Amino acid sequence: MFSRFFIDRPIFATVLSVVITLAGGIAVFTLPVTQYPEIAPPTVEVSTMYPGANARVVADTVAAPIEQLVNGVEDMLYMSSQCTNDGTYTLTVTFAPGTDLNLAQVLVQNRVALAQPTLPDLVQRRGVTVRKKSPGVLMIVNLFSPDGSRDSLYLSNYATIQMRDELSRVDGVGDISFLGQRDYSMRVWLDPQQMAMRGISTSDVLRSIEQQNTQVAAGQIGQQPTTAGQVFQYTMTTLGRLAEERQFSDIVLRSDSEGRMVRLKDVARVELGAAAYDQVCTLNSQPSIALSIYQLPGSNALQVADEVRKRMAGLRQRFPQGLEYSIVYDTTPFIRESVKEVFVSLRDAVVLVSLVVLIFLRGWRPAVIPLVAVPVAIVGTFAAMAAFGFSLNALTLFGLVLAVGIVVDDAIVVVEAV
Repeated sequence: MFSRFFIDRPIFATVLSVVITLAGGIAVFTLPVTQYPEIAPPTVEVSTMYPGANARVVADTVAAPIEQLVNGVEDMLYMSSQCTNDGTYTLTVTFAPGTDLNLAQVLVQNRVALAQPTLPDLVQRRGVTVRKKSPGVLMIVNLFSPDGSRDSLYLSNYATIQMRDELSRVDGVGDISFLGQRDYSMRVWLDPQQMAMRGISTSDVLRSIEQQNTQVAAGQIGQQPTTAGQVFQYTMTTLGRLAEERQFSDIVLRSDSEGRMVRLKDVARVELGAAAYDQVCTLNSQPSIALSIYQLPGSNALQVADEVRKRMAGLRQRFPQGLEYSIVYDTTPFIRESVKEVFVSLRDAVVLVSLVVLIFLRGWRPAVIPLVAVPVAIVGTFAAMAAFGFSLNALTLFGLVLAVGIVVDDAIVVVEAV
């Protein structure tokens, strides 16, 4: 009865088929492409670091103030936090499915801003980061030195300075995290015996470094108002923040009335090294740094991966001697194969239906209906997927392949009924 309605009205059926095909053809270019559907609820991550503090201190001084204010934010389901002995604090706030992730980030940021005045001064200076957390890694890019001329410290800082910002600007990249990150830092190795001999404590060293490693506005000489004969005006410049090992070594810890001074190099060894050595990343037993690239929710994974490859190819032209990169993890080949198999299944189904109709119904005209019905039904499915907020992923494409068989059977039944 339902089929008879369209059989008796061929013009209406033709127009409807054209509209469905156009809607599906337009929708397929707007659908987000991922390996798996976004089943996990959206999350926002809050992170900071309290250098020198253990997990208990971080929990009491950083985690408690932030979580007290973030708890109960709109549409929040639950939150979980992690405090480590290297001073790192990470809070993951999970929201109800369907929550606008941009709005959720703003809500969490506002709550964190209220808690910042109660945080330790060192944490406030380092800042608290609030960012959208992507559910899974899209791809991993490894930077390494094939000839071993570059160590992990150089690789990490080169990736941070030269690569991270470039890749972050790729449309669809949500976040980039490092594995084996080792940022440059001035490390001070204290000698307990020398400190005890001179009566200097760790707090004395820390206070001296903070006071002398700072940027100071020194002002101007000859600035108005001044005497009538003043002709020149000079802007004073100071050393400011220290940058070299020698400059840190010369920091004065103590001095007496006779001019004798105790410098940092007298009680410690200063070297330029990494801020932390907790993580080690290798590729084929060679030191490397891995950049985990996260896809922005709702973006096209295939386009993002292609843009990342193009950007890396451009960055490779500027690599210094002894550097190379490799994409060691990529989820897009599975997506590409899924899309390819859909077209292969569609082609096989159309050919099979045509042969069946031609052989058993002995005419080319009956074969036209399945040849037209199958593409219309499949392409029109993309419009329905866009309307329901679905994405092109391994599961939806698998369901589309199964639906090809159902459409083929229905098309044959309709032709036989006519």
